[in-house]
Amino acid sequence: MTDSTSSDLLRLGVNIDHVATLRNARGGRVPDPVRAAQLAQAAGADGITLHLREDRRHIRDADVPAVQAAVNIPINLEMAATAEMSRIALSLKPEAICIVPERREERTTEGGLEVAGDEARLLEFIAPLRAAGSRVSLFVAPDEAQIEAAARVGAQVVELHTGAYCEHVEAGDTDARDAELRRLFVCAALADELGLEVHAGHGLNFDNVGPIAAIPELVELNIGHFLIGEAVFIGLDAALAEMRRLMNLARE
Repeated sequence: MTDSTSSDLLRLGVNIDHVATLRNARGGRVPDPVRAAQLAQAAGADGITLHLREDRRHIRDADVPAVQAAVNIPINLEMAATAEMSRIALSLKPEAICIVPERREERTTEGGLEVAGDEARLLEFIAPLRAAGSRVSLFVAPDEAQIEAAARVGAQVVELHTGAYCEHVEAGDTDARDAELRRLFVCAALADELGLEVHAGHGLNFDNVGPIAAIPELVELNIGHFLIGEAVFIGLDAALAEMRRLMNLARE
């Protein structure tokens, strides 16, 4: 169990995938994800997340080592549990690895990883990553069976999928929002009891982050698309500063 309290400050990981999305839309080298990572670090980000997808729709292979070389804050490599990604991760040895579900046809990650139904394979997949020195996280829905399975397969962290909560907030469905928020609180507490570090992310923005940031066991939020989008209008440093302010306010 962690010793976190509601007064502890949350870490903020910044996902820069969609800087690469914009670059790839036209081709060439700009905007440069490396520069985005450097700006995020200068603005106070605690880590940089990159999702290397099978189809390379945004982050590409060369981006990961380039970002690793350009910043001195932890790199969190999001990836599917495939043999190709295992080889890449074992070569790059990022500080953190977050295993996520992945389907080619999805626009973004649509749900949590199915851990409870795939324990034997994930146990075998995670072991060499941990042995290489990476901290392994599983991106899961707020479901107690998935949390318990994550502990059994050797994950050190669970990242709770906040997408459903964010969708209910956007739709104005307060009953569904509150029910999902209760699930997030319960699962964060369970993960903490099982010795797992608790992170959260997906769909978070200025308007909905407060109740999530207030979850006492939470240690880190990973936010990308909204921050990159907001940076178009106010700059990345200002977007990070406002997100950090709201996160800290929630912890008080």
